[in-house]
Amino acid sequence: MALKGIDTAPAALRSALTDQEERELLTRIAQKREQAAFRQLYGIYYQRLTRLLNRMSMRREDIEEIINDTFWVVWTKASEFRGASQLSTWIIGIAYRRALNTLRRERLRPVGSEPVADDMMAVPSCAVGEERSQWIQHGLDKLPLEQRLTLELTYTLGHSCEEIATILSCPVNTVKTRLFRARETLKQVLPALAGGSGDLS
Repeated sequence: MALKGIDTAPAALRSALTDQEERELLTRIAQKREQAAFRQLYGIYYQRLTRLLNRMSMRREDIEEIINDTFWVVWTKASEFRGASQLSTWIIGIAYRRALNTLRRERLRPVGSEPVADDMMAVPSCAVGEERSQWIQHGLDKLPLEQRLTLELTYTLGHSCEEIATILSCPVNTVKTRLFRARETLKQVLPALAGGSGDLS
């Protein structure tokens, strides 16, 4: 299934679909092999997956390959989705596991060699907004990979702890612990990075 020419505009430029509406697209793929539905679903998830994989410090070429591999699975195994979770949990879980396989196969430490533009984060054009964005990014970079991903899945992609546990294949309590530790670390490192002191509450 060729993935060229698919709309990859930022998600903010498209109206969000409910889980049920996304499932209907998957059903059209499974039952009718409908390429229009496939293109729409791909467009919805392209930026979400790009951002998540960028948080894993994947290389640009690896990100593109993982996204294409993920949607090859969606195309070929659409009929196997049983609806036990949200569709987004299924798709993001596929991408996450493929990213881990890529890191293991290439024996890479998760260090990015070519950052990917983060189109999903609204960054103000003024100098203050740019500085704040960089400040937050530096803080996130101080976190372990698992904590970084948990924050991304929670606050950017809007997943519950239960859904994140499914995506990352870990217990729910582990997700909660990672969230707690990430918040506590950011409370300490962000004031220091900003040249200030004190707790962020």
